[in-house]
Amino acid sequence: MEQRTYNQYCATARTLDLIGERWTLLLIRELLTGPKRFGDLQHSLRGLGTGLLAARMKHLEREGLIHKVTLPPPARTPAYALTQAGEELGPAVLALARWGLKWAMGEPLEQETFHPGWAVLGLRACFDAEAAASVRALYEFRVDEEIFHARIDDGTIETVHGPAQHPDLIITIGGEAFRDLAAGRSTLAEAISNGTATASGDRQALRRLHRLFRLPQPQTRSTAQAPAPS
Repeated sequence: MEQRTYNQYCATARTLDLIGERWTLLLIRELLTGPKRFGDLQHSLRGLGTGLLAARMKHLEREGLIHKVTLPPPARTPAYALTQAGEELGPAVLALARWGLKWAMGEPLEQETFHPGWAVLGLRACFDAEAAASVRALYEFRVDEEIFHARIDDGTIETVHGPAQHPDLIITIGGEAFRDLAAGRSTLAEAISNGTATASGDRQALRRLHRLFRLPQPQTRSTAQAPAPS
């Protein structure tokens, strides 16, 4: 597959030459939460055909953004992981996510898929480091069949797929209710009150949760005013 180029000696254009094709940045998003098998990527990115996925992965590997690895036991299966260059795209992806939460989300469309596991990265995008100063807590989230956790340590966050060891708080919630939380259409307190979510563990950790993760206030692009000149 011929690689398209902007033919501009510009850092932004050169970067878009590498990751600007459709699906490419979403593949980076998936790998930012850890190595993935080819089948894992297919499952998360419905609509991306096998041939195009293979072509995109070859492109990313050729350009030094991903490399092949073998998952540790008991899996011992081939997978893909980000290189250092790929990992350093993380802040850009999180910035895009924060921008999208404010300017692009709106109501979910009927044909759109939603994977609770995307919250592993979404939690990082919504994390308020200042509010987490001096806070140490381990949160586990169980959303339908997905389990992931977030470790807060004095203003830093680590989010990982899979269960936590000795979490301070466990949140159990259905996928539809969790999507409503992600869209800002409801709060965790409302979900617990109406029975679509439960929380077990440290009550102080529960009370602190809404301060640690903040969704930006949604804005409408068509009515947004340009900032006043300084």
